[in-house]
Amino acid sequence: AITITFALIGSLILSLTVIPVLASLFMRVHSGQHAEQSDGRLMRVLKFLYLPLMEAALRFRKSAVLLALIALTATASLFPHIGKEFMPIMDEGSTVILLEKDPAITLEKSLQKDAPIQQAMMELPEVIGVTSRTGADELRMDPMGLNQTDNFLVTAPREEWTISLQQFQDNLREKLSRFDDIDYAFSQPIDMRVSEMLTGVRSAMAIKLYGDDLAVLEQKASEIEQLVKNIEGAVDVFRTDISGQQYLQIDIDQKTIARYGIHVEDINALVETAIGGRVVTELLENNRRIGILVRYQEKDRSSPAVIKKMLVSLPNGTKVSLGHLASVEVVDGPVQIIRESAKRQVVIQANVDGRDVVGFVDEVRSSIEDKVELATGYYVTFGGQFENQQRAAKRLALVVPIAIVLIFFMLFTTFRSLLQAGVIILNIPFAMIGGVVSLYYSGLYLSVPASVGFITLFGVAVLNGVVMVSYFNQLRQSGLSIVAAVRKGAERRLRPVLMTAMIASFGLLPLLAATGPGSELQRPLAVVVIGGLFTSTILTLILLPTLYAWLEEKLEKKMETSS
Repeated sequence: AITITFALIGSLILSLTVIPVLASLFMRVHSGQHAEQSDGRLMRVLKFLYLPLMEAALRFRKSAVLLALIALTATASLFPHIGKEFMPIMDEGSTVILLEKDPAITLEKSLQKDAPIQQAMMELPEVIGVTSRTGADELRMDPMGLNQTDNFLVTAPREEWTISLQQFQDNLREKLSRFDDIDYAFSQPIDMRVSEMLTGVRSAMAIKLYGDDLAVLEQKASEIEQLVKNIEGAVDVFRTDISGQQYLQIDIDQKTIARYGIHVEDINALVETAIGGRVVTELLENNRRIGILVRYQEKDRSSPAVIKKMLVSLPNGTKVSLGHLASVEVVDGPVQIIRESAKRQVVIQANVDGRDVVGFVDEVRSSIEDKVELATGYYVTFGGQFENQQRAAKRLALVVPIAIVLIFFMLFTTFRSLLQAGVIILNIPFAMIGGVVSLYYSGLYLSVPASVGFITLFGVAVLNGVVMVSYFNQLRQSGLSIVAAVRKGAERRLRPVLMTAMIASFGLLPLLAATGPGSELQRPLAVVVIGGLFTSTILTLILLPTLYAWLEEKLEKKMETSS
């Protein structure tokens, strides 16, 4: 938007200063010659095809307008069937496999479990290396658990592949499905990082379930996960584990320690020192303070049975085992408790394949409402790329109408006529016909680039309308009647209107034909603009003159009657 704005400002300045000077130098008319511009063979053919159509539209005005309205209505019926997404998935040329394992796993066991998985990935001929990262780094910039691993695949150049990217990912999923007790998802380096920063999740869609009781959250999250897996288009479905972490639980018998005269703090101090360790002093070495931690040896704190044998000192100097004063056992507990807006939450993530994100989320929302009963205080929100799409849609729903109103105000200021400003603004909905149809039949979705394409299309449609209407007014001021001005003006403005559309279309053809990285983002814009310019140009050349002549004649007759 910034680039286009500054380009237009520069173009405006040049048009008002440099272009008139250049025109005076290079467009001199020699004596005895006329300044009339002769038509070439192409323009003669185009006028031969165009002028009869325009004459027919002027003669049968109601039929011409009715056909345009039918086309607009048919296009409106197609619009709900176009999927919606935030941004097309860009092929970065690199794949990241996100793995999640048992939350209670140690770092050593996590690495051991990763090794055969990485070897299985390396069996594919397209994969020449795997770089992995398990857990968080030293700076804690990426807060991952020891059970989480990001596998960055190093692949051979795409031109050496014998299969498509989709087939490659299917082969990877087939390899990963052989391993039990893991959840996995596909992503890309940039996409993963941007998604984490914007929405806190790494997938295209995130279902955030909020509530208070962890057991209820676990149960309902499991129900939603199974429900999502059965919906068409869902891939890489997994949820954040709430429970599964093992805890050492020591329940002190208050009556027993009271008989022995022991305080709870005494047992707590013993457990803290023996198992967790306590810094008892510091060692100074080269101006560095190094804490000295004291705790029991590994063999004396490795299991509940051994911990029960720890001796607790009594006030009378004797000792008694910890197992005599408290129950010691290993229990399952929460892996982590995540809160958002002061509410506990669990996240179910999924990627979407073969359909649009918004349609997928609508089906998921409907299924959850029908099949999952949530108690009071428990509710669901949706995040990920869907959240971005909703935010962008709300912003465009506010900005685009404001822009159209401003354009209408500028047109009214220019022509001093509500009718003529309205005729030009009518070009905007009719310009959408080709954009919507081309988007529908190309199989692309309505995304931010496609929305930008529609906005660009509106600008070109209004520009062509201004070119036509201003020339009609100029001819009428020279003394021609409304119909005569329309006929002559449409013929004279055929060349500039076609040039505007063709130059814009040819300029976007490279975006339409591009296949390199980033082409996925460019293609929706090019499809919308090129398709929209086709119908917009036809309607500008045929429908706009018809509406102008029809409405201006009615206005003229009304003024004559009133006078």
